Amino acid sequence: MDQRKRFSRDFKLKVLGELNSGKSAAELSRQYEVHPNVLLRWVREFRSNPKEAFAGHGNTWKLEAQLAERDRIIGRLYAEMELLKKVIANEKAYRAEQRRLRRAGGFI
Repeated sequence: MDQRKRFSRDFKLKVLGELNSGKSAAELSRQYEVHPNVLLRWVREFRSNPKEAFAGHGNTWKLEAQLAERDRIIGRLYAEMELLKKVIANEKAYRAEQRRLRRAGGFI
């Protein structure tokens, strides 16, 4: 099974700098053994967000990670809320049954 190559942020910036200096993507891809589509993806990523581009493995989009964490919290809170609704409904039913038994003269 073929492993993906991982390139450092410095390496990617160096290659992008050479690309901006006039070398072609094909020439750089041969020189650094990187597929031309990968180079173009690096260019798009850098242009879309230069400060956070190439943050590293697992840290590319911290905003997405924060949103995912918030979604998990919302899901947990929703489940807790539904559980509490069931507990309240059961308690109301229990108290209603107790009142009914008292009125009927039964023992508790």
